[in-house]
Amino acid sequence: MISRLILKQLTDRLGKGKAILLVGPRQVGKSTLLKSLQKEQDQETLLLNCDEPDIRQMLENVTSDQLKAMIGKNTLLLIDEAQKVENIGLTLKLIVDNIKQVQVIATGSSAFELRNKTNEPLTGRKYEFNLFPLSIAEMVAHHSQLTENRMLERRLIYGLYPEIVNDLGSEQENLLELINSYLYKDILSFQNIRKPDVLEKLLTGLALQMGQEVSYNELGQLIGVDKATIEKYIELLEKCFVVFRLSSFNRNLRNELKKSRKIYFYDNGVRNAILNNFAPLALRQDVGALWENFMVSERMKQNSYNRDYRKNYFWRTQTQQEIDLLEEKDGVLYAFEFKWNESKKSKLPQTFADAYPEHRFDVITPANYIDFLTTPI
Repeated sequence: MISRLILKQLTDRLGKGKAILLVGPRQVGKSTLLKSLQKEQDQETLLLNCDEPDIRQMLENVTSDQLKAMIGKNTLLLIDEAQKVENIGLTLKLIVDNIKQVQVIATGSSAFELRNKTNEPLTGRKYEFNLFPLSIAEMVAHHSQLTENRMLERRLIYGLYPEIVNDLGSEQENLLELINSYLYKDILSFQNIRKPDVLEKLLTGLALQMGQEVSYNELGQLIGVDKATIEKYIELLEKCFVVFRLSSFNRNLRNELKKSRKIYFYDNGVRNAILNNFAPLALRQDVGALWENFMVSERMKQNSYNRDYRKNYFWRTQTQQEIDLLEEKDGVLYAFEFKWNESKKSKLPQTFADAYPEHRFDVITPANYIDFLTTPI
């Protein structure tokens, strides 16, 4: 079994008197992680799966006395797919406030739903973590850096969902099933979205523009809906861990782009499945975009798991000077350029260097990407 980096963070926060929330997309390994935690802990544990209707009913509109009876002598309570329970926030609050010997961990496939139901009741009473598809750091720890280097093309094409990594030879079939059952069915049922064709066209448009500046007006005109609808759907896709946005960085220069954004996919395989394009790299025209998306998304995972709180941007001027990823931490700007072709020279734009003297700059290629994704900077 592939060990998840976040497991230690979860165990370090056990017994602190707060609920632990773990959110992430379906099929990313949340249930497996709970079972690993259950095996690792030397204490009585109760695991409840809220996909079961009777379990949901047991946790809805319940009193603290009923909860005590349900939990019994168990001191670790694991609630999977907790967002499916009405008033789950109040239920978790009752446990934290009234059954202090019990540590509760709740997972959810929809950050939006789970956070909406728990934010107010659990104010000051929770730790929250995100779980993503497998990371390069986890894969290197699982086998070796050499093996992961050899698998790089597969990662760029098929991504790092656990089932995709573990079921070699069935990647295309599993990815197409994943997007059809999760991306389309689950997201469309969420908030009763009634325009499946809009979602499908939007995902295709975002996949084709991956790593490029995105205009909501242009997407709306292309799909035939207004800007507000595009914004709503993209926000939903973010909260369901399909895509994420990077805003443009601007401080000192007049010609810096000020209101632009790029949109990336959390997983390359999901993006390629949306386009139904699993061609090898030698036959593709989008290798640079795949590489950039892979590096940015993996860096997001690394910083999240390390609890390394950085602000993330891209940088570009009206004269087309650009930096792929810009991280800001403690007054220092960390600039990264992602180059698939190692022979292509790349240097930091002098305009940026002059305007922001407190900076570091690195070019990330297939020769050094593992260090970039496993070594704290």
